[in-house]
Amino acid sequence: MKTIYLVRHGESEGNIGARYQGDSTPLTPNGEDQARFIGERVSKLKADALVASPMLRAQQTASFISDTTGLRVETSALFVERKRPTIQVDNLKESPEVQAAEREIIRSSGISGYRFADEENFDDLKERAGEALAYLESHSSQSIVVVSHGVFLRNILARAIFGDEMSGKDCTAILETFIASNTGLTVLTYEEARQKPWQVLSWNDHAHLG
Repeated sequence: MKTIYLVRHGESEGNIGARYQGDSTPLTPNGEDQARFIGERVSKLKADALVASPMLRAQQTASFISDTTGLRVETSALFVERKRPTIQVDNLKESPEVQAAEREIIRSSGISGYRFADEENFDDLKERAGEALAYLESHSSQSIVVVSHGVFLRNILARAIFGDEMSGKDCTAILETFIASNTGLTVLTYEEARQKPWQVLSWNDHAHLG
């Protein structure tokens, strides 16, 4: 049986700032503290692999985990955050054009085949979440820490629960009801012989933050 520890990155400048963040948005000082706390916690889990999104905030978080565990950071683009439309990236959240785009994306969330502009849509995210789970299934390690991002972590969760039959309605329900805190820890297990190979042991545990 494999155990997967999913970790959202620490608080980033984009999480608290006025602009939607891009790939190179760094952690805040508070986010660095959070990353240090999750690093200390993960050091007690006896993981044997550490995988992270290439986005800066995830790499910075993973570096703290690497420091406490001695694990080398493996980078995989499968675990990047959902790609927003170009009109939003690095632009002000209060911009009328940006807000209009956000309203339309939320309105159409989960509609198969719909795309507002050049963002990842439901179909893209469903496919990538499946590829991410397949990557973990085939990984040589049995206990893996994955540092990723809030929206995509919930897509992974939805795909693990509902499998290939995941619908837009299923995914939207997870996105709207499961909160992902910065450095929240989620534990999944995978056992191929089970009728439902993926199981969820815990979601968004952030006791390490006090």
